[in-house]
Parts: sequence; C-alpha cells; structure tokens
Amino acid sequence: MTALEFTYHIGKVSKSLKPFAMKLTRDYEEANDLLQDTLLKAFTNRDKYTEGTNLKAWLYTIMKNTFITNYQRMIRKNTFIDTSDNLHYINSMESSTDNLAISSFAMNDINSAISTLEESYKTPFIMYFRGFKYHEIAEKLNIPIGTVKNRIHIARKELKDRLHMYAY
Repeated sequence: MTALEFTYHIGKVSKSLKPFAMKLTRDYEEANDLLQDTLLKAFTNRDKYTEGTNLKAWLYTIMKNTFITNYQRMIRKNTFIDTSDNLHYINSMESSTDNLAISSFAMNDINSAISTLEESYKTPFIMYFRGFKYHEIAEKLNIPIGTVKNRIHIARKELKDRLHMYAY
C-alpha cells in the first residue's frame, strides 16, 4: 500500500477516532492532541500495518497505548522523589509500633458479638470460619446445605449489624 492510499484510508477512519479520544481524555484539546499523536504514529509506522487487516482496530490500539503512555509519563513527572541527604522517617514502617490495645478491644467486641448469636447460627458460622466447607458442615450437623448457607448468611448479617462501628 502506498503512502497516499494509506493516508486516504486513515482519513476515512479518523473521524470515528475522535469520540474515543474524548472518552479517554474528557477534554476537547487533549482529545485533539491524542488524535494527532495517533495519526502521526500510524503514518510513521505504516510499514508495520498488515494490509487487509482491520485498520480501525489498529488505530484504536495505537490511540489507547498512546493515551496510557502519556498518562504514565504525567504520573511519573508529578511524583515527588526526595533526593536530599536529610532523610526523615515520617512514614517509615521501621519507626512505627503497633498499638495492640486497639486490636485487643476489637477482638473482645468480635468474640462478644459471636457469643450472643443463637446456637443454631453460631455453630455453622464458627465451623465455616475455621475452614470447614458447606457440605462438611451440613454432614456434621445433619442439616441441608441450603440451611447451612442461610444460617451463615444470617450470622454474618447480625455480626455486621453488631460490629458496625468497625466498618470503614
């Protein structure tokens, strides 16, 4: 395919690329720049295009990859890297300690909430929590598997209500 034929085919398809560019960038000017970069790359690399394949899909791929590359470049450019000799351990995990009191309070609340569950819900829930499969719990308790799933679901729901203060 000659450069003139290639340019003609790209010209026919390029109108459908504009909405995709707008969807990616959400900005009119950036969409125009992305479209221009895409067409430039396509024309520069026209020898890599295999005649008879889907030109539109090839251009969409170039556009998507160009957008991703530009986005990653922008993120790297805006990332602050401290190269000073005066290193501080503000957010370093080496200088942090865990406050075990908070996790102790949470575990006490969780255990208390579990102990208040009805026995018919607590037993399947604890077995499931310990790693038993639904069918193993059903066999052990001699109840249908659907009942096991339902009781575990109800236990989770009640625990979620009782432990709402720990939700993010």
